[in-house]
Amino acid sequence: MRSWIGAFSVLAVILGATGHTRAEPLTYIGKPVRGIPVSSAVKVGKTIYISGMPAFDADGKLAVGDFSAQIKQVMDNLTRLLRQAGGDWNRVVKTNVLLIRRGDFEDMNRIYGSYFPDGKYPARTTMFVAGLPHPDFLVEIDCEAVLE
Repeated sequence: MRSWIGAFSVLAVILGATGHTRAEPLTYIGKPVRGIPVSSAVKVGKTIYISGMPAFDADGKLAVGDFSAQIKQVMDNLTRLLRQAGGDWNRVVKTNVLLIRRGDFEDMNRIYGSYFPDGKYPARTTMFVAGLPHPDFLVEIDCEAVLE
């Protein structure tokens, strides 16, 4: 019993010293898309979590069948949310890329990589999936970033 009390005491001291004694407030960025119950992004402290991003442009249009146009739009949409939160691609630590077609993998790497001109890439998982929420989506990407 004493060892548990001692462990909790040490944990309390560590948490107090690091300032983690209370939960950080959440900031919701963006608005639900087309009535879907999801936030575009949630910022907590110096971390932002961006939901899977579709390729709709500002007018709600989708480049049907055009993979290059869709991934560029997805990356631009993510860029906009990162900037709204005070970050950029240099602060992204993890991405998940969902692709419908295996044949788009090479183009995805080329276009995705162009957003990291200094060659410092975040950790990434790429998955080939049978479908995405909209029948014309060819790609969806989410990411996490640590802001300055």
